[in-house]
Amino acid sequence: MEVLKIATAGSVDDGKSTLIGRLLYDTKSLTTDKLEAIEKTSKQKGYDYLDFSLATDGLVAEREQGITIDVAHIYFATKTKSYIIADTPGHVEYTRNMVTGASTSQAAIILIDARKGVIEQTNRHFFINNLLRVKEVVVAINKMDLVDFSEERYNEIKADFEQLMAKRDYEEQKITFIPVSALKGDNVVHKSENTPWYEGETLLEHLEGLDMAAVSNVGTPRFPVQYVVRPKTEEFHDFRGFAGKVYGGELSVGDEMVALPSQTRSKIKDIYFYDKKYETASRRSSVTITLEDEINVSRGDMLVKVDDLPTMEKQFTATISWMDSQQLSSGSKYIVQHGVNKVLAKVETIHHKINPDYSGIDENANDLGMNDIAQVTFKLNKPIFYDKFKEHRTNGSFILIDTQSNNTVGAGFIS
Repeated sequence: MEVLKIATAGSVDDGKSTLIGRLLYDTKSLTTDKLEAIEKTSKQKGYDYLDFSLATDGLVAEREQGITIDVAHIYFATKTKSYIIADTPGHVEYTRNMVTGASTSQAAIILIDARKGVIEQTNRHFFINNLLRVKEVVVAINKMDLVDFSEERYNEIKADFEQLMAKRDYEEQKITFIPVSALKGDNVVHKSENTPWYEGETLLEHLEGLDMAAVSNVGTPRFPVQYVVRPKTEEFHDFRGFAGKVYGGELSVGDEMVALPSQTRSKIKDIYFYDKKYETASRRSSVTITLEDEINVSRGDMLVKVDDLPTMEKQFTATISWMDSQQLSSGSKYIVQHGVNKVLAKVETIHHKINPDYSGIDENANDLGMNDIAQVTFKLNKPIFYDKFKEHRTNGSFILIDTQSNNTVGAGFIS
């Protein structure tokens, strides 16, 4: 079954957690005990409706304050798709959480309160989805019941958001507008009678109809080697395979490959998935590959097609989302983890901070604090094999690890 990963974004009280809870309720994805708990808590609070946000807000502080703080992953399925929803906080102080949630998503839902319209935080939510090359964005104009399901108000917000769209640099991104009431259920799973002027699909219908091939960021085939398989048994005495995950495209038996960094060549002999052989390994499949020649390949190396090499450099410039309380400054050293490869890196230059609301850049940046986004150049102690993030979402991204604490302190997207 196809799996669609969705990131959500919304400001305080936009109804994001309620929308996800409504999706779970109307698709009958809530367990009986969870539903009973929601009914009981809603009654205790004196509500004359079910508080669906209780289905997603797991922390006590979230339930007490009615806000989302942590990134929660919610799973549900229909007859045609499985869904993983990253319920991310929308506050500016949790920008890093939103980057984390959106970094692996193929689609995003940006909520806008119909009463407030496009606000400053909406700019930031759209900026991050643009930065992370999320192909499919649904703008859910929520709380339509509080503006009497006004078509005029819907069109005003849509026009304001379209002005924001003009500032993006990712033209492949598709934007869909849907008027909803998460609390009442209008146009979430079931078509609403309150919006006869809206002729589009409900939110779930739209998600169900997404073509996974169209929303996935396809690049060129990259195969980082995670493990060298040497059983050394009687049956497989001379077997030597390379296990890993195929990113970006397909690999087939007979493809001529280059092993990096050695740049030695060979052809794919066999492709295994457990004990079965296949002629082709599709994108994002985990397989074991054998080669026709005995060449030296180790964990951290990469197999690529001969006519499609990545960049091999000991220096690169990237957009960094800083996630740590300790500041990043020029001259600092970190471990860059790029795929399975780890290399020591030094911050060469902080070029500028990027305001994540399309308001420009700050060129007087000497260091980065938590939630800052900036353009930074790194020098490495050995080359990595990378593509630009715009061209290859997986092979163009990395994380920064603190050399002392071993904490993940930043995420990067190579320019």
